[in-house]
Amino acid sequence: MSKYTDLILSIETSGDFCSAALSEGDTVVASCYIDRPRAQSSLLAASIETMLEKESVSVKECSAVAVSSGPGSYTGLRVGVSMAKGLCFGAGIPLIGVGTLDLIANQVVGLYEGERPDFIVPMIDARRMEVYQAVYDSTAIRIGEIEPMILEADSYCDLLDKGNVLFCGDGCRKFSELTSHPAARFFPCGPDARYMAKIARKKYLAGDFEDVAYMEPFYLKDFRIGQSKKNILGM
Repeated sequence: MSKYTDLILSIETSGDFCSAALSEGDTVVASCYIDRPRAQSSLLAASIETMLEKESVSVKECSAVAVSSGPGSYTGLRVGVSMAKGLCFGAGIPLIGVGTLDLIANQVVGLYEGERPDFIVPMIDARRMEVYQAVYDSTAIRIGEIEPMILEADSYCDLLDKGNVLFCGDGCRKFSELTSHPAARFFPCGPDARYMAKIARKKYLAGDFEDVAYMEPFYLKDFRIGQSKKNILGM
């Protein structure tokens, strides 16, 4: 019998690197991180199996599987969601989707050691000067739409005039090279499954589950060129 109760297995594959974590409540009890680019399909499954074996836990003893649902890498998301769906189907347990931007915003709240920002803007690198992004308050509650954006020097000027803004995620490096606004802060990072625990637990308790058969990643394919995002909140 497992020494744990109410476990959730979290899987993160939306970026170049991938990771997995086992959490009991909000506490992470085991994790694995693979810093080899695009290794989702070749190494993650074996790493998850090793992690579970070390904790003497099977997937069937977990209450649910959580997976990063996007936006992010098309291939990475597809591999991660397919893996999570297979585990849930085989074990007969629920599937939980965690938005990648939600994950990054919550992650930096726990990691950033600077002055607490008024706003958090996680950014996922798309291509050229494009990012996937959304605006969150200082506690990582989303207050803006998840949208693609072409970065310019005056992007977010209205938001920056309202207070300190922490730009984070692997896409924020692009904007750091464009803006010199004194209210801009930067914290480059990639999503990590260890920081899915709190979100996954909340969704589990609320019964907020995905359809194991029909869940699809949120690729955010539609890109609307030409729409100004200077006033990102419409304020």
